[in-house]
Amino acid sequence: AWIGAAFLMTYGVLAAKRAWKQSEHLDTGGNAETSLRTAVLTCLALTWLNPHVYLDTVLLLGTVGNSYGAQHWYFAAGAATGSVLWFSGLGFGAGRLGRVLARPKAWRVLDGVIAVTMITLGLAMAARA
Repeated sequence: AWIGAAFLMTYGVLAAKRAWKQSEHLDTGGNAETSLRTAVLTCLALTWLNPHVYLDTVLLLGTVGNSYGAQHWYFAAGAATGSVLWFSGLGFGAGRLGRVLARPKAWRVLDGVIAVTMITLGLAMAARA
C-alpha cells in the first residue's frame, strides 16, 4: 500500500509540475504528418508491447474473475463491454475534443485535475495503510 501511495503521489507531483510549466506541453502546431504505416505500427506497438495489457487483462481481470466461480463468464462479458465502451469513448471523444486539446491551456487544466486526483488517491491509500 505504501509503494502504491508513493507511486500515485509521484505521478501527481509530475502532473502538477507539467501544469505549472507551460513549456513542457506538446507542440500542437499541427505539423505532425504521419503515414498510415507509421500509425498502424505505433498502435500495434502500444498494444502488444505494453506491459499493462498483460498485467490488467491476465493478472488483474483473471484474478478478480476467478472469484466469481461459475459466473466468471458474466464478469468477463461485463469487463469486455466496459472496455469497448471506454476505448470507443476515448476515440470518439478525442476526435470531438481535438480543437480544445490543441490549446496548451487545456493541457495545463487537465494536468492540474490529474495532479489533484492522483495526490488525493495516494494520500487516501497511505491513510488506509
